[in-house]
Amino acid sequence: MYEDIFALPGKFWRGNLHTHSKRSDGVLDPAEVCRRYKAEGYDFIALTDHFIGLYDYPITDTTGFRDAGFTTLLGAELHSGAMENGELWHILAVGLPADFERPNAPGFHPLADQETGPALAARAAEAGAFVAVAHPEWSGLTTADARRMEAVHAIEVYNHGCAVGCDRPHGFYTLDQLLSEGRRLSLCATDDAHFSEPDHFGGWVMVKAVENTPEALLAALKAGHHYSTTGPELRGIHWSDGSVHVESSAVQSVIVQGKGAAATAVHGHSMTSTHVPLERFAQCDWLRVTVVDKSGQRAWSNPVWRDEVTAT
Repeated sequence: MYEDIFALPGKFWRGNLHTHSKRSDGVLDPAEVCRRYKAEGYDFIALTDHFIGLYDYPITDTTGFRDAGFTTLLGAELHSGAMENGELWHILAVGLPADFERPNAPGFHPLADQETGPALAARAAEAGAFVAVAHPEWSGLTTADARRMEAVHAIEVYNHGCAVGCDRPHGFYTLDQLLSEGRRLSLCATDDAHFSEPDHFGGWVMVKAVENTPEALLAALKAGHHYSTTGPELRGIHWSDGSVHVESSAVQSVIVQGKGAAATAVHGHSMTSTHVPLERFAQCDWLRVTVVDKSGQRAWSNPVWRDEVTAT
């Protein structure tokens, strides 16, 4: 069932879902990580240190850094089993219980008898977490790998640390392939901040919820009540049979993407209210929106399903 997130009660809260500290391979203490994100105007973060034996399987307790204007979600970056390229799975899990059962993952190399990545992701989702495939491009994830991930909520489509560190920040190909196979997934942009390079404050989610609490944010993330951005704001997306009307901060391009090669772009100057025709999408089951501002920063809507939006 399609829900217009811009019409839902509450407000948008800015948060980063992928962050590291000294509890694993980051360079700052958890308290300083939280302080910096709060000082930058974030409403929440998830500290997601690497959940492996090398770091004593941390699910870092950040509850003491919450206050009336800033909150945290417990989480971790999970690892177990090998992808097709022989490398270890990286799975983002936000909203984990503090006693989440450890896999047999002593380090960053897969073992023959380990729990598989898809099985670990399924356990995390069953435990109540919002689960995303982390940095598919950086990992060398194949479409066959992605198909095995049946329990995830989202694909990490922009990872700022991977943009800065190796120019492999994206997950759009993985997302679009799964959408075209009928998987109903959302997307997220993150930092993957370690603070060892300029890998922070570059990609985030805007989550629509009635209150800035871990419970409300987690429920909204699972429901897809969010969009992702590196700067621009999305302020409204109104679908009809023939077009979509996009309200945003000032941008120079509004692009609608669908299955295969289907895409339509409208370009201009300081556009804040833009109509995009949908003639090219007659054969598309899903659609999503990208906006690009004059500095090249982007915001992305979650995918919608054509039969649902045209029925509203």
